Amino acid sequence: MERESMEFDVVIVGGGPAGLASAIRLKQLAAENGSELAVCLIEKGAEIGAHILSGAVIDPRALDELLPNWKQDGAPLNAPVSEDRFLILSETGAKQIPNALLPGCFHNEGNYVISLGNVCRWLGEQAEALGVEIYPGFAGAEVLFDENGAVKGVATGDMGRLHDGSEGPNFQPGMELHGKYTFFAEGCRGHLGKQLMARFDLNKDADPQTYGIGLKELWDITPEQHQMGLVVHSGGWPMQSDTYGGGFLYHLENNQVAVGFVVGLGYENPHLSPYEEFQRFKTHPAIRKFLEGGKRVAYGARALTAGGLQSLPKTIFPGGVLIGDDAGYLNAARIKGSHCAIKTGALAAEACFASLACNRQRDELTAYPEAFRNSWLYDELHAARNFKPWMSKGLWLGSLMFGIDQLLLRGKAPWTLHHSTPDHAKLKPAADFAPIHYPKPDGVITFDRLSSVFLSSTNHEEDQPCHLQLRDATLPINVNLAVYDAPEQRYCPAGVYEILRDEAGNNPRLQINAQNCVHCKTCDIKDPRQNINWVVPQGGEGPTYPNM
Repeated sequence: MERESMEFDVVIVGGGPAGLASAIRLKQLAAENGSELAVCLIEKGAEIGAHILSGAVIDPRALDELLPNWKQDGAPLNAPVSEDRFLILSETGAKQIPNALLPGCFHNEGNYVISLGNVCRWLGEQAEALGVEIYPGFAGAEVLFDENGAVKGVATGDMGRLHDGSEGPNFQPGMELHGKYTFFAEGCRGHLGKQLMARFDLNKDADPQTYGIGLKELWDITPEQHQMGLVVHSGGWPMQSDTYGGGFLYHLENNQVAVGFVVGLGYENPHLSPYEEFQRFKTHPAIRKFLEGGKRVAYGARALTAGGLQSLPKTIFPGGVLIGDDAGYLNAARIKGSHCAIKTGALAAEACFASLACNRQRDELTAYPEAFRNSWLYDELHAARNFKPWMSKGLWLGSLMFGIDQLLLRGKAPWTLHHSTPDHAKLKPAADFAPIHYPKPDGVITFDRLSSVFLSSTNHEEDQPCHLQLRDATLPINVNLAVYDAPEQRYCPAGVYEILRDEAGNNPRLQINAQNCVHCKTCDIKDPRQNINWVVPQGGEGPTYPNM
């Protein structure tokens, strides 16, 4: 079957804060100028918000600019931050750093504890009210190019292919969506964004991107332990001081807390399991006291970019732009990216609208990076640019030097530190480290992976092509197992990868349980030979997060 096509002025791939903000801003500008603009947004989740996972504490600055009446219009920002606590944990103790000694990036006055999924659902309603055509359940599977090599849109994925790639009885080909400009807002390690970076050499002048994996649970806790708006961050235990990581506990409304842990994916020890470190974190007395007597109601995981300004690629190319975390706009020092995503989406929309008004199409929107360079967001990211490079040198030295950078130099140090090695290349042979023996889950505070995946409501049709592709099927055993003791079994937070053997314990093979995948992208990032390529499954599949 031939694919049908639809024509739009702008096609947006991804229904997160960046994509929705760009759609809203485009329609606002069209209304202000009395013009018509056809804007289409596709989202691979079954609904807007289904695949959204973030901490999250949001700085409302970008939202104030985009939708100044958000409070009156019912945006779900219902838990203003009431208190900040930053803890340095030892195995049994906790020391709170006085707030007066914390750099400004760790202060959250005026911010809100939110469910980013629910905020995106609300943004989706605002976009639809303005006339944006939103199509959830449609994954952007392929970038389309015109005869001049410019991006002309995307094709959504086929539906109903069988495991061997053949057409099943319910096969439906994907749809081509053509635009004068195409916005890529897929979030961290976007499947199409990665291809565009390679095709147009967008990383030529950038440092290697650095990443983290964020794991999160949502808990209903007892009213006695709940303090709406309380924000707790931690460093130290259970991580070794030479490995980047930290925890968070955010008190939402309705006696709920979001508890989570972030591990930098530049770690060296292949025995380390971010999932198990998260479970250990919850057992610390300073954290456990909030959870005892409560009930875990949701779980998820997602990779995040942390490289900062040094790792930003070129964000424009003929016919399109990268926005939000698809480009890497996240302030790791502030542990925030939502305001960055909203701001970059709006900046790109303004550059795009100006070009369309001049009857331009499929060229480079040079006004977008220029506007970013002149924005408050650039100033914010520039002030924080040395955070991750310093923290990569260890907790104590990194904290000291970043504190000097922020408190004494106000983020205006005359130097910029750089990232030199990609995260996957930092993994060292398993023989260099002693195995880590993690405690068994107790089913009360700590849990196994499979029960966690169940709470993510993840679902994939099993009889479809595997969306976790191996470039070389021999590497998982000949390299990953032989040299690194199969780290994919540990860095995956969903039990997707297993090494199976025969009854005699011989003939190891890798089994990929793709139906468990929560779309975190960690395997695509951390595999030591970059052998795993994450591509989109059928549209609408994956996790179904309720309010993460």
